[in-house]
Amino acid sequence: MGKVKDSIFYQDAIHEINYPFGDYYLFDGFVIAEVHEDVIFTWKNHGKKVTEDLTHLYDSDGRNVVFITNRVNTYSVKPADWIYFFKQSYTLKGYAVVSYSNSRYPSALLEKLFMKTKFRSFKTLQSAIEWARGISDGRMAS
Repeated sequence: MGKVKDSIFYQDAIHEINYPFGDYYLFDGFVIAEVHEDVIFTWKNHGKKVTEDLTHLYDSDGRNVVFITNRVNTYSVKPADWIYFFKQSYTLKGYAVVSYSNSRYPSALLEKLFMKTKFRSFKTLQSAIEWARGISDGRMAS
């Protein structure tokens, strides 16, 4: 299990945003999120702000961005809040969850039910980044 800052990938980040609830690392074509311990992530308190900031920084509604959530901490997501994301006409090129524990996998599957985009679950950050780069470059179909 590894944080972006402690990985070889950190040097490739083009921007870093540190919120009180999590850290976001922006790369060419993808974003890696690391939400802090014990956060209950909702659209109103977190997602809306992140989406607005990323939309501005990428100058895009997300259709060219792959989002990776690197679950190095234990936190909760309100999966139904994805509806608000899509209602605002935002989209994603792909969405990946990196889970380091099998016990966290069911919550990733629940999130998948609300997704309107390519979705994958990974056991390593490296695998998720390789997938995101492939999606961004158009080398992979899913």
